[in-house]
Amino acid sequence: MLSEPLMMSDKSDEDGNTSVLVQTRPKTKRPPLYKVLLLNDDYTPMEFVVHVLERFFAMSHAQAFEIMLTVHKKGVAVVGVFSHEIAETKVGQVMDFARRHQHPLQCTMERED
Repeated sequence: MLSEPLMMSDKSDEDGNTSVLVQTRPKTKRPPLYKVLLLNDDYTPMEFVVHVLERFFAMSHAQAFEIMLTVHKKGVAVVGVFSHEIAETKVGQVMDFARRHQHPLQCTMERED
């Protein structure tokens, strides 16, 4: 575990010798990030994918269109990188929305390396 200085102070003893006391606290690690991925299928309309990207990932129409084309051509695209909880929520929202509209669109998450 890494440490960083918390507080420094000078202390003198009876002979006038000084020493520096350093108190440390553990440095917390950043939580891992997760990529949210959209997967291509042969049935979900391109316009629906664009709508999902605009609605759940706050993309402009142009950004959403480009990502949709990447999904269409390459079979998969990263649509965002988030903490575990947010990634999980986004995947759930997209999957629920797709099911309600009777589309087989798949959205997954994987830990970023």
